[in-house]
Amino acid sequence: MTLSIGTRLGRYEIRRKIGEGGMGEVYQATDNDLNRTVALKILPAHIASQQNRLQRFVLEAKAASALNHPHILTIYEIGAVGDLRFIATEFVEGETLQQRIKSGLNLGQILEIAIQIAGALSAAHAAGIVHRDVKSENIMVRTDGYAKLLDFGLAKLIEPETLDGDPDAPTRAQVHTGPGVVMGTANYMSPEQAKGMTADARTDLWSLGAVLYEMVTGQVPFVANTATETLALILQKEPPPLTRYADEVPPELERIVAKALSKDREDRYQSAKDLLIDLRNLKRKLEVSAEIERTASPELNTNESSRTSNDGATAATPAQRVTTASGSEHVVSIFKQHKLATLVVALVLASALIAIFAYSRSRKSNATFDSIAVLPFETLSSDQDSEYLAYGLTESLIYRLSQLPSLKVSPTSTVFSFKGKKADAISVGKELGVSAVLSGRIVQRGDNLTISAELVDVNDNRLLWGEQYDRKMSDLLVTQREIAKEIVENLKLKVSVDDRALATRYTDNQEAYQLYLRGRFHWNKRTNEGVNKAIDYYNQAIEKDPTFALAYAGLADAYVVPGIQMPPKEAMPKARTAATRALELNESLAEAHTTLGRVLAAYDWDWAGAEKEYKRAIELNPRYAPAHQWYGGYLQCMNRPEEAIKERLVAEDMDPLSPIINFELGMAYYFQRDYDRAIDQFKKTLELDPDFPPVHQFLPAAYEQKGMYDEAFAAFKKAVSLSGRDPQHAVAGLGHLYAVTGRKSEAQEQINELKQFSQERYVRSAYIALIYAGLGDKDQAFAWLEKGFEERTYQMTNIKLEPRFDVLHSDPRFSDLVRRIGLPQ
Repeated sequence: MTLSIGTRLGRYEIRRKIGEGGMGEVYQATDNDLNRTVALKILPAHIASQQNRLQRFVLEAKAASALNHPHILTIYEIGAVGDLRFIATEFVEGETLQQRIKSGLNLGQILEIAIQIAGALSAAHAAGIVHRDVKSENIMVRTDGYAKLLDFGLAKLIEPETLDGDPDAPTRAQVHTGPGVVMGTANYMSPEQAKGMTADARTDLWSLGAVLYEMVTGQVPFVANTATETLALILQKEPPPLTRYADEVPPELERIVAKALSKDREDRYQSAKDLLIDLRNLKRKLEVSAEIERTASPELNTNESSRTSNDGATAATPAQRVTTASGSEHVVSIFKQHKLATLVVALVLASALIAIFAYSRSRKSNATFDSIAVLPFETLSSDQDSEYLAYGLTESLIYRLSQLPSLKVSPTSTVFSFKGKKADAISVGKELGVSAVLSGRIVQRGDNLTISAELVDVNDNRLLWGEQYDRKMSDLLVTQREIAKEIVENLKLKVSVDDRALATRYTDNQEAYQLYLRGRFHWNKRTNEGVNKAIDYYNQAIEKDPTFALAYAGLADAYVVPGIQMPPKEAMPKARTAATRALELNESLAEAHTTLGRVLAAYDWDWAGAEKEYKRAIELNPRYAPAHQWYGGYLQCMNRPEEAIKERLVAEDMDPLSPIINFELGMAYYFQRDYDRAIDQFKKTLELDPDFPPVHQFLPAAYEQKGMYDEAFAAFKKAVSLSGRDPQHAVAGLGHLYAVTGRKSEAQEQINELKQFSQERYVRSAYIALIYAGLGDKDQAFAWLEKGFEERTYQMTNIKLEPRFDVLHSDPRFSDLVRRIGLPQ
């Protein structure tokens, strides 16, 4: 049923029909509420009554609406009016790529369109969506050359069930092959689609390869009279070379198309990002060559292969679409047409221009970069267990690069805040204030690894370097060092002979290294389960290589983080032993010095030794944010508040998106009794992580100190609900608040809850002392503080700083306790 002009579908008014296909009619319409032009795809009533087709229609809307990319058609709404179902999308003014191909494309236009669509597919695949019907008819090209990928009508989430084909669409083939169903457009189908096998991201890359072939040659790679014959050719034959239909095709373009059209998925591009890198590299190389030729002589721009159409317009024939004649060939042509003297002048001018151009390019290419962000590597494997490889590779590169004094590297906690987000490298780089961004992907198939990396200049929006590594798992260590070296070379950094970070071999045992990566992956979750898993993996790594210093350093870190639910007398000696062993193996590990300083301060109360370790860590790596963070805590305990805040501001500047560093800056203000600044800083931390437990424990404490009791009660109760299986700090805070507001029975209930909780796991005695302090029961408060002293619980180092213990300061027992801990009187 064709809709007439002026028909209203809710807020949409039909203007004209612009197309139709097996899945419905498409109209240009006006959105009267928002006063904008849209495209409406209408599902015919006879198809809407069929559940499988209706499912396809809804799936298209959901798939497309989940994507947000400049080269993917934006979907506004899925709706229904009466029996009609429709999708409202942006309206693209232009023509299909199929139409544009008929009018002729030059090589620059071909590559630009291919780059745009490869980027669109990369975004779709990252969201878990395979298009399955990429073809020139499903790509719109605006008059300015901007391309949009349309029609996710055949798109499906990678894992869900296969849907039925569309038998009514004239260009679609539906062939049953065993349990599978062939879906797609025959001329652009991959071999696996032709066999009815499950489609994945590489399926779309075959189809894009077919589109690229079509743009270059003017025809699809496999041509037959019927869909069945076309499928047979796809399965059995290789496409004719591009040079059969187009002159002087760059060999690199021939290679790219051939790789995209590999019949075996394992030999094909493994991700759209990898294809994108190759296309961008080729485009950049051709632009450089073209610029040199343009500077040689104006005559080099003459297109002698153009033809005149019947209406007088010039267009390229399919065989003439790709022209890449070299400068030397043009010089020969000039020599045949001009006198020797003229040629000499031309050559002199050309040489001068080439020299100027080369000089300007070299100055630009030799620019150095002083900062970089290594974005979390994407993992494209279906095996969730391989996620640790992507995390580990990212963190390892950050670790190696951060050892270079000439390079500022965004820390792990900052860059991992972008994990899973569809932010492009340029926008991330500008947000982080760095001059270069590295992004990458990693695919694991058994013992085989494919690692792709791309380094981008943020300021000039250009690709500095891109590479794909096809290696074995056993080559991971070497590959990591190789990537780091390539990054440094392409950033034009001058690395002195003393900067051995890039070449340092922390272990030669591949199993030990992979176990270490697994440990780092689980440690960064900071949950009790995650920390315990990390400890297990670190110990396994040490068993494989007893000289692996980083594994000892990681083990030490695992025993000092709050996530571990273990009494200090059990955890801290293990942390000290591991950190000491790490430094025996490699004294230059700033991380191990920092952790040892933490143990000496928080457990041994060896304040002089702690300061020595913190200062050594900062000397070895001034950009290691946790060293400044924990040194700031030491300075706070030593009653040096201005220096403490300064160190924590330094840490925040280095790692501005770290919740723990932002939180501890808030703690510095809280301990200084500057509650307004503390509250502001705690709220800033919640913007980074709304569920960060420590903030919910101390934000209400700051409210309490300001007398904002209603806000404090609400915040403490929320903290208890967010604390999961370990709510002891929030329960203690709530109990103290009950106590100071005169609700003594409720305060006692919180004490009883903590005592009951201690039957299951370790409960810090200082928490129970806190409630007794609020009740004014000093004897019980000091009794529990003495238990905390015996336990060496971390909270004991802050008893002079914690304002909720101020009521105990006048008691001689408090001064004696402070003296024994070694804190300034």
